[in-house]
Amino acid sequence: MPGKLPRIALHFAFVMPLMAQDAVRYELRFPNAAHHEAEVRATFSGVRGGVLEVVMSRSSPGRYALHEFAKNVYNFRATDASGKQLHVDRPNPYQWNVAASGSTVIVGYTLFGDRADGTYDAIDPTHAHLNPPATFAWARSFEKSPVSLKIEIAPASDWTVATQLAPGAGGVWTAPNLDALMDAPLEIGPHVMREWSADGSRFRLALHSQAADDVVTRFQRMCEAVVLEEEGVFGAFPKYDNGSYTFLVDYLPYVSGDGMEHRNSTVITSARSLKRESAPQLIGSVAHEFFHSWNVKRIRPRSLEPFDYERVNMSGELWFAEGFTDYYGPLALARAGLTSRDEFIATMRDAVNAVLTAPGREVFSAADMSRRAAFVDGAASTDPENQANTYISYYTYGRAIALGIDLAIRARFPGKSLDDWMRAMWRRHPDIQKPYTMADLELALADATGSREFAREVFRRHIEGLEPMEYASLLARAGFALQPESPAKAWIGTPPMNFSDRGIDITGPTIRDSPLYAAGIDSGDRIIEIDGKSLKTRRDWDDLAAAHKPGDRSTVTVEARSGQKKAEITWAQAPDVWITSFEKVGRQVTPEITRFRDAWLGSKALWPLPKIE
Repeated sequence: MPGKLPRIALHFAFVMPLMAQDAVRYELRFPNAAHHEAEVRATFSGVRGGVLEVVMSRSSPGRYALHEFAKNVYNFRATDASGKQLHVDRPNPYQWNVAASGSTVIVGYTLFGDRADGTYDAIDPTHAHLNPPATFAWARSFEKSPVSLKIEIAPASDWTVATQLAPGAGGVWTAPNLDALMDAPLEIGPHVMREWSADGSRFRLALHSQAADDVVTRFQRMCEAVVLEEEGVFGAFPKYDNGSYTFLVDYLPYVSGDGMEHRNSTVITSARSLKRESAPQLIGSVAHEFFHSWNVKRIRPRSLEPFDYERVNMSGELWFAEGFTDYYGPLALARAGLTSRDEFIATMRDAVNAVLTAPGREVFSAADMSRRAAFVDGAASTDPENQANTYISYYTYGRAIALGIDLAIRARFPGKSLDDWMRAMWRRHPDIQKPYTMADLELALADATGSREFAREVFRRHIEGLEPMEYASLLARAGFALQPESPAKAWIGTPPMNFSDRGIDITGPTIRDSPLYAAGIDSGDRIIEIDGKSLKTRRDWDDLAAAHKPGDRSTVTVEARSGQKKAEITWAQAPDVWITSFEKVGRQVTPEITRFRDAWLGSKALWPLPKIE
């Protein structure tokens, strides 16, 4: 690791020779990494008109909400090619208007970053983890111009650069335009690089961790298995733009957990250390993000094209783009033998349980849940909201829908599956030049199954409508029972609560149709007593529930904004459901069920999977 670096000056010590083919040239240094700062310099050549509008993005590929990256930019300055200072105006918080006096404008600024994830930047003496929209200011009218990037690394440093950008001579990296730059994250540091080839494509694992070499090797083999298993869904890898796909992975105690897909790479971060015992959990993010190299980065909704770096692209298709990916990640792990059948079913149970029990399903369809991404995908707000009663994540909703459709296709159209729908989508919409609409999704489903009626029913009832799929009957065909998790367990609701000697403070909305909700009890209220008993701890609450059964009645004393009141509640049955294999509930597993499971959960890899010991 480099030592403490000297404080920066407001100019760059190195100057790159002007490359005629590069209308936009960035230079990046880290002279004050100990304090999470970088110095960025951008040269725009061929400026026309008297004002150059320089912008910091507010949105980032793979995110669906606004993120104010300009807040981490300061010491902004601008000069012409001779070094003469140029006047700068600020028309809004995200833009600098530079009064150009010639055809070249050079801007520089200090960038702060201390959050390593898929959205933000992290700069410190151990590495620089960079998301381009959070890093590079860009200029209007230069969006289609070729870009070069020079990264200065101290000669004695053990840092190297990992990115999907194209390498050039002299430590320069290139992109054909702004979109390609913005979709190319960088990990600059002392990472381990592992490479392998599969079916004519090259893959790289750039891993920054504290793991032992044998653990890294084993994890690499797990990544190889995921790559091959997911290729089996589509029948081929995408054509990666620069000939390779890169996993940029940080498993370090000071990073934030995240995963973010890109066209030819993915960022994966976790504060959990990579060990032999933790690898089966960590590999889940790899499986999810790599599936995106087909689904959403190439099979792409028209609503996300062109990507707007200053506003939110609203998309009603995220249940497919994100939710189906959230189904295929766990499915690939099960098919590859990296997780058990029971672990896969537990993941599916979480999604099905949410869809069947969350009141939000009665408010918004899966398509409408997707359109609400701008309010939930890392979006910041300070006012209370009612998402407990109105929202189900499009990841979760889409995973449950994918499960239901996959089982329905297999039951209704022998020899067909959800894999056929995914292949039909890639055949019809092979890349961003042919993005899809909701209507295109329905047509591809009809193509995959040979039934327009089935496709119309799925979209009308379950995607654009509010009906859940018939999970109990669908799962039974695969030898799984859907049943109440605790039929005898009494329940009055489980809102967010704080326990103290004063009672139970309800800190979030109560769930619609729960006994507490029906009694008019909600966020901001304090439960003083139930049936004359004070409740001060979580154990008091659990003991009270255990002493009741569904149908019992109780009196609740509440301190509300309007004063103290008493309310009558009737205990209900806990609503959660569970998915259990027929073997565990004593039901017969027929040869037909065994064949169904094998066709569903058996490996689809086109090539032998690596041996993982």
